[in-house]
Amino acid sequence: MAQDSLSPEAAESRYGGYTRFEIELEFVQSLANPFYLNHLASQKLLNDPAFVAYLAYLQYWSRPPYIKYLNYPGPTLKHLELLQEERFRQDIISPELAQALAAEGVKASVEWHKDD
Repeated sequence: MAQDSLSPEAAESRYGGYTRFEIELEFVQSLANPFYLNHLASQKLLNDPAFVAYLAYLQYWSRPPYIKYLNYPGPTLKHLELLQEERFRQDIISPELAQALAAEGVKASVEWHKDD
């Protein structure tokens, strides 16, 4: 008898032993890295309507209870929001923009730690 595609065994093999939640969490957290955003743009993924739709779908991470699982919610959600804008998806191909975003993140981190 064929295995039900919704069974835990089928899901595990389909996602390489990880849950969809774990895979999406890892991916959405990678969006905090502006150099990764630049890489996505250089691979033309940010021009792909299906990928752009996936980025829109991932906005659920900005709401409870999901937001509590993000290690770096500030930059992760900021970049996820920016990726909803076509202009940003075009502009992030610029290494200078990626560098500026990285510098902004470092500055914000330093300022946040000053308050400790």
